[in-house]
Amino acid sequence: MALGTDYSGQDCSLAKALEVVGERWSLLLVRDAFLGVTRFSDFRRRLDISKAVLSQRLGSLVEAGVLERRMHGGHDAYVLTPSGEALWPAVHALTRWGDATTSTRGPRRLFRHVPCDADVDVFGRCPVCGTTPPAAELETRPGPGAGTDPPANPLSARLREPHRLLAPLRE
Repeated sequence: MALGTDYSGQDCSLAKALEVVGERWSLLLVRDAFLGVTRFSDFRRRLDISKAVLSQRLGSLVEAGVLERRMHGGHDAYVLTPSGEALWPAVHALTRWGDATTSTRGPRRLFRHVPCDADVDVFGRCPVCGTTPPAAELETRPGPGAGTDPPANPLSARLREPHRLLAPLRE
């Protein structure tokens, strides 16, 4: 029996979600959008992905309503929609799972709830106010498990500085 190429035959919410973000590059694009990457060239540089694949993946995320394509400073900018921002708890949980299973030095990235000035826990909860803050209220910075190699480009260097999630980054 041949393997299927999609989940269209499954009446399952997880399968439907995987139709949108389950492809290899999709969640990495969503992650980078949370980190403030907005430009096609910056996504390409960060992920070392071919132009054709990147164009296809960004297009599918726009079509699914996860990203919105806007004109900014003469360039296309890809920003998360409210539907895309709703993926933050899943992106955070997968990030923490990756840290727990692949990092011997601790989390590669920390997230601070800005209004409370406290790092969120592995479940994304703020220990001060007890909420699970939205991405827009979080600042990120490298954690103890972050790589120590010199940044490959100016954008990667910017990502090593503390900055608010969803705030557009420029080289």
